Amino acid sequence: MSGKRIFVGLSGGVDSAVTAALLQKAGANVVGVFIKGWYPPGQPCSWASDRRDAMRVAAALSIPFTTLDASETYKKGVIDYLLSEYGAGRTPNPDIMCNREVKFGAFLEYARSKGADAIATGHYARRVDADDGAALYRGKDRAKDQSYFLWAIGQDALSYSLFPLGDMEKSDVRALARRFSLPVAEKRDSQGICFLGSVSVDEWLRAEFGTVPGIAVDENGKEIGKHEGVLLSTLGERVRLTEAASGPWFVTKKDIEQNILVVSKKLSTNHGGNRIQFSTPQMFAPIVDGEEVSAQYRYHGPIILGHVEGSAFIPKEPLPEPVAPGQSIVFYRGERCIGGGIINE
Repeated sequence: MSGKRIFVGLSGGVDSAVTAALLQKAGANVVGVFIKGWYPPGQPCSWASDRRDAMRVAAALSIPFTTLDASETYKKGVIDYLLSEYGAGRTPNPDIMCNREVKFGAFLEYARSKGADAIATGHYARRVDADDGAALYRGKDRAKDQSYFLWAIGQDALSYSLFPLGDMEKSDVRALARRFSLPVAEKRDSQGICFLGSVSVDEWLRAEFGTVPGIAVDENGKEIGKHEGVLLSTLGERVRLTEAASGPWFVTKKDIEQNILVVSKKLSTNHGGNRIQFSTPQMFAPIVDGEEVSAQYRYHGPIILGHVEGSAFIPKEPLPEPVAPGQSIVFYRGERCIGGGIINE
């Protein structure tokens, strides 16, 4: 690590700050880069204050600091994709696209153009040098493990990336931030997704699609109540209905053309005959048909065992939770993330 030129994505948060400090302590020549994304016009966003915090971290560590304007990449690679998916009634994962297109796309390309030997981020995941190249593993802190969000970045990006926090617990990272006297040591973790800041997904979708009131029916077609828009709901989520019988009510189907939600008091997990079809696979290591692997189809969701047959995952047991088309299914061999794909209808 000594003498290596490492570009660190400084977000203004504690994780990326400790990442930069650790690499500097290891002898690397660290450059801090704040990545400016796209932000909803007219809606509050914290990017200016986050950039200021990132600058304060760089100043405290006495490292060079620069800003990468990746707003065009965000808009084309993330925002337009999300709008298309939500408009089709699916439920995309913005953080996965943000990682692929921006943090390990535009940022990596920028760093390479400036002569960086590697990039580093504050992700809770581990990159291990294996016989078949760089391998991605779950982070030690299972509550913070972010390997799920990294399945789509590709082998080339992984081989140029460092995750210094992968072997650490979050509490240890906080303690290091205080020990290093970093100015963001007590800053709260961001709860938003990567480009919206403090704006919730629901707020953003309402701003983009507006509210289109319609009816909600049960599995037998009986009207249950009113909803505010089919595109504002996700399969499997608990939905807020007006003029409805006592719930809770969960979305089981969406009829976009008729603007009708089908709801139930029980969550159905019968998706595609208890198999999960996926597309656009990206694999760090090959999966042999019939090989038993584990999978997750929601971040922090249940870990299920099964095997892959072509473009389908066949679970050994009935699915414990509903599947949402547009989300990601991510495969693991033990602790190693071996790839993933986008869930189909």
